[in-house]
Amino acid sequence: MSISTAQPKAKEAKLFRNNRSQAVRIPVEFELPGDRVLIRREDNRLIIEPVSKPANIVELIAAWRKNNPLGAEDQFPAIEDAPARPENIF
Repeated sequence: MSISTAQPKAKEAKLFRNNRSQAVRIPVEFELPGDRVLIRREDNRLIIEPVSKPANIVELIAAWRKNNPLGAEDQFPAIEDAPARPENIF
């Protein structure tokens, strides 16, 4: 059994005004999860991506690595673990 990864073909969408903002009606086949998106411009294109919160630390680190062209290791300095020492808390 193979999973189809075919993307829907391009479709024209309606632009309209919502107060002082321009908005677009997204056709159902392009529906995004959640209620917030990230939007950025690349040349003459607008890229719209859903905002998703990582479910766990592994997904969070994977997202950092994906968004960091230098690699996650280059953003965080190496920290040497100090040995544990007993503390008197009374």
